[in-house]
Amino acid sequence: MYQKIDQPWGLSVHGTGVVRAEPEIAQIAVAVDVVEAEAEVAFADASTAVTRVREVIRAHGIPDSAVSSSRLSIRSAYDGYGESRKLLGFRCRVEYAIQTGEIEAVQRLVTAIVAAGAEHVDSVTFDVLDKPTMRDQARREAVAAARRKAEAYADAAGVRLGSVVHIQDLNPDVGEIPRGPGGGGGISTDDLAPGAVEVAAAVLVGYALET
Repeated sequence: MYQKIDQPWGLSVHGTGVVRAEPEIAQIAVAVDVVEAEAEVAFADASTAVTRVREVIRAHGIPDSAVSSSRLSIRSAYDGYGESRKLLGFRCRVEYAIQTGEIEAVQRLVTAIVAAGAEHVDSVTFDVLDKPTMRDQARREAVAAARRKAEAYADAAGVRLGSVVHIQDLNPDVGEIPRGPGGGGGISTDDLAPGAVEVAAAVLVGYALET
């Protein structure tokens, strides 16, 4: 069954581009989480652990300016659900994020932070400092990919590719974007070695056709 073209006007093609770079910074989200029968004890124990963690961070050469403002919460802690739920006491949780440019030292830093009392390492992500420049390059590659595709179609159809009449920015997360091994700035399952940071772009380009 053939699909009818209601508004023929030229050639429309989709192009994608991906730029990869070695990570320059690591962002570590950690939390001290203490549960005690009394709120005062939970707060005191958490404060002690936070002090130890901050000392470890400074010992690794990370300034206080690279550590986000802490978020502190104290709430009731329970075990179980429904009628069987029991009150354990009070949970004091302190969360903050750390940024460091010492990529090779991340694994040692995380190990030391956990040993100091931050029992929860919520995430370790890797990034670059100038992502807008990478995004611009990915957009250029997406447009170039669309151009190559359009030229192939025009050549196959025996027509000449005309001027660009339409450009639409697309969500690069929708559709098939080629990904490299270890991409996305994640971490490996064996250790904290980062993969490449990836920035993607996608575009829809419309061309006029000339016979």
